[in-house]
Amino acid sequence: MPSDLKESFQPLRRLLRLIQADGGQSLAELAERAGMSQSSAWRRLQELEADGVIRKRVALLDPAKLDLKLCIIAHVTLEDHHDEAIASFSAVVRDRPEIMECYALSGTFDYMLKIRAADVESYDAFMTRYLMRNPHVRTVVSSFVLRELKSTTELPI
Repeated sequence: MPSDLKESFQPLRRLLRLIQADGGQSLAELAERAGMSQSSAWRRLQELEADGVIRKRVALLDPAKLDLKLCIIAHVTLEDHHDEAIASFSAVVRDRPEIMECYALSGTFDYMLKIRAADVESYDAFMTRYLMRNPHVRTVVSSFVLRELKSTTELPI
């Protein structure tokens, strides 16, 4: 990318970094910190939302203060990969609020889930009622997070 073109993207990248770090800033604060006018910043934000670059704006909550201290990483293997099995498993993932993230994987396991629960007993109940009762789930290997070293929603732009 030519340097003059790169430079034209700097205010936009700065605006995106700022909104990622703190989406609660006022338009005036964002514009000032990004080195843009308020009208320019507002127009850029509207364009970014319309283009789907900004998917949504959210508040990040503290799980510990909401009695969801236990974080679990669960690796799931399905019995098979037929459409019915994938659709059935996907429905559980979509419908259960305990499942924060789900990734289809290459390698040993089919899926990795990030799950939040109050304690081991509530996770056991969730796993027994929802994951292991799904007829297409072969195995679930769970690991309990002992310490969170880094957690961010900010993309490295």
